[in-house]
Amino acid sequence: MKYIVTSALPYANGKLHVGHVAGAYLPADIFVRFLRLQGEDVIYICGTDEHGTPISISADREGISPQEVVTRYHNSIKAAFDGIGIEFDNFSGTARKPHHELASDFFIQLYENGHIKPKSTLQFYCDHDKRYLPDRYVEGICPRCGTEGARGDQCDKCGQIYDTTTLKEPRCKICGNKPEIRETKHWFLQLDDFREQLKAWISTKDYWKENVRNFMLGLLEQGLIERSITRDLSWGVPVPLTEAESKVLYVWFDAPIGYISSTIEWAERIGDPERWKDYWQDKDTQLIHFIGKDNIIFHALIWPAMLMGQKTGYCLPHDIPANEFMNLEGDKISTSRNWAIWVDEFIQDFDGEYLRYYIAANAPEKQDSDFSFKDFQARINGELNNTLGNLANRVFAFAVKNFAGEIVKTSLDSDSKGVLANADSLLKEIEAGYRDYQVKKNTRLIIDIARLGNRYFDERKPWSMIKDNPQAVQETLYVCANLLAKLSIAMLPILPKHMQKLRNMLAQTPLPRFNHAYELLDNLCLQDTKPLFQKLEDEQIDAQLGKLHSMAKANQEGDKTSYDAVKPAITYDDFAKLDIRLARVISAEAVPKTDKLLKLKVDLGFEQRELVAGIAESYKPEDLVGRTISMLVNLEPRKIRGIESNGMILAAHGNGKIMTLIPDGDGSPGVVVK
Repeated sequence: MKYIVTSALPYANGKLHVGHVAGAYLPADIFVRFLRLQGEDVIYICGTDEHGTPISISADREGISPQEVVTRYHNSIKAAFDGIGIEFDNFSGTARKPHHELASDFFIQLYENGHIKPKSTLQFYCDHDKRYLPDRYVEGICPRCGTEGARGDQCDKCGQIYDTTTLKEPRCKICGNKPEIRETKHWFLQLDDFREQLKAWISTKDYWKENVRNFMLGLLEQGLIERSITRDLSWGVPVPLTEAESKVLYVWFDAPIGYISSTIEWAERIGDPERWKDYWQDKDTQLIHFIGKDNIIFHALIWPAMLMGQKTGYCLPHDIPANEFMNLEGDKISTSRNWAIWVDEFIQDFDGEYLRYYIAANAPEKQDSDFSFKDFQARINGELNNTLGNLANRVFAFAVKNFAGEIVKTSLDSDSKGVLANADSLLKEIEAGYRDYQVKKNTRLIIDIARLGNRYFDERKPWSMIKDNPQAVQETLYVCANLLAKLSIAMLPILPKHMQKLRNMLAQTPLPRFNHAYELLDNLCLQDTKPLFQKLEDEQIDAQLGKLHSMAKANQEGDKTSYDAVKPAITYDDFAKLDIRLARVISAEAVPKTDKLLKLKVDLGFEQRELVAGIAESYKPEDLVGRTISMLVNLEPRKIRGIESNGMILAAHGNGKIMTLIPDGDGSPGVVVK
């Protein structure tokens, strides 16, 4: 049996937060690590989703290319994954040439098979922002259930998908204005072509989670609407048709194809370019998609239809274990409100595996869960440190003190055999639980084995028997060492780093199989024993809560910079290197195909220069002509949208506005700002 395990591609326009980890990444990583403990043939594939309007907007706002935005967040997200031990066989991105080629091929095959058809359509257009609005950049009232704040293409409350123009009281999410409806031509995937095929396929998935299977069958009974797979945008996979110039594939269409293109990249990287076909073109491969519940429709209905419509025979998803959401301190995680725990910041203050443990113990598998810093502290201290860590510490300390760290294999009495049998019974439940993605239950059962060991150690009282019956003490230590060895395997998918340390202390092989957990140890000599975990202090938790609430408060008050970290101190010599002067704007014009950039020509007194500034949101070109502004003139030139920009306008950002810095009174061009 071969397995392809994927996690939903994180969007390369922001950082990774704990809600992402809980929904799609940690459960998948744990499952993959378990499969490898079983000796299974599995590859874990992911990458960043790198197309779409938000990335274009960010690029325009910053005056950089979309690729620069993508590269920044791709690296940030990958570093965050590394910090918490999420290990992929390949982590790619959808803005790469091989992905563009494969996505184009997917489109052409569906098009040639008659499953994609063009038509003129009505679409929201924002006259203020001069752009057609993607579905998710419109919000309003759901036409089905009346929920406010519904997205342009799907209501998160009732789960229905609908034509964007039927949204009630629509507003542009960029500027808040009411958009108008205009005609444009797009290409549509005829989903209803696959209705009966999808129904027959999903009806066999009686092992799927109910929230996935029942939802899909309900939608299929209602019938499927055609879905636009192109958009009016410059950043993305170009639609491979001559009559579709200036249009790209909708990001929802090309993103899941990234699972295959990333696997192709993996095969090339390992030196076997055709190896990917052994997985994706084998009907018996178990393809498993780990996602959040907001991605169910795409993975359980639209993506399978895309695969069914290909001439190339691809395996279909075997299972789609969609998880619910993780909230934060009793409130929904919201990046727009800055109510989130960012993984890259979290791992600067805590061990990344503490996050793995807490999310596993509190996994949102069947219902939404809540991340609470106080509960986080209680679980790390009470379960990891005081239960599992305590068992290891007391056994190791006693063995080192009394037997120089040597633990010998001994005969076992009925109590010892009973304890080990109970542990093996729990192990069987844990093994089955990993197969069924029951991470939360497994975490509890694993800690139960540690509790079993602590109780056994207390009942045997080795400290009072060491003088009169050292043989009985050796039996106690031997049983506890076996329990720790079992724990080191059972917990390894959840805490790989710490469990490898535990195995090293027990002088056990670093790469076990799960069935080794049922075997008894031979004689062993403990190696370099030390505490496995550290307690979290109240001061650490209070600091995190203070940081969280202060960031949210600053965001609510509209001060977007008050919570930014102060940059490191510089010397006077560093500051003296900056050549800041007054400049007068001679001309200004919009940069084509952007919403945020203006091309300026300025007079510096001693010369004239051109530069690009991301200030179009706050200033019209005609408002800038004749204005005196402050400018950094000795900045290294840089090409932005094909224009060489020689300098940088100084501006302040606050309350959602950009404000150029102007002198108090008259100032001649070229005057130095000191």
